[in-house]
Amino acid sequence: MPRESKTDRKKRAARITASLKKLYPDAKTALRHRNPLQLLVATILSAQCTDVRVNIVTKDLFRKYKSTGDFAKARQKVFEQEIRTTGFYRNKARNIIATAKRLIDDFGGKVPDNMEDLLSLPGVARKTANVVLGDAFGKNEGIAVDTHVRRLSQRLGLSKHKDPVKIEKDLMELVPRKNWVVFSHLLIFHGRAVCTARKPDCNGCGVSKLCPRIGCRA
Repeated sequence: MPRESKTDRKKRAARITASLKKLYPDAKTALRHRNPLQLLVATILSAQCTDVRVNIVTKDLFRKYKSTGDFAKARQKVFEQEIRTTGFYRNKARNIIATAKRLIDDFGGKVPDNMEDLLSLPGVARKTANVVLGDAFGKNEGIAVDTHVRRLSQRLGLSKHKDPVKIEKDLMELVPRKNWVVFSHLLIFHGRAVCTARKPDCNGCGVSKLCPRIGCRA
């Protein structure tokens, strides 16, 4: 693929978005939740863990812990064992309990609906904040960059960076704000189904004609 101007990349990003929307019309977060608190907890648990595993864990977890107060009163050692299979369980347990206490102390027990306040919570970085804002509150404040979004943004030639914050900045400059939330979900769906890390199916890819396959050996 020839060298592109930023304008050309924007046009290609728009075509990629349109194509992926046709392939995945129901793209949304795979984390099961009923309210912003559950989504916040699930997203913290999803770090370095599959959504499938998180959903298995939260199925029982959300039956026991139904409110911010429940999480705030959780016993660290007990909670660690309840989320152990998600990995990094000690830090995750510590952050979730501390976050619940902060929500009670500073936000009336409710999950805030703005980036600044979310980022003030223990264990919450931009990815988690973007997921909560986008999927719990319907706000396009940024683009959540997970491992799939990071990999595909590079293969598609939409970012040369490896740092999630820099990747997000690049994508936000190419994708219209109204599509920020869905664009992340589209890349995640495509990353799981077709453009996998080890064996991408380039021949069966619906956006192959728009992709320079940077760093892809397929």
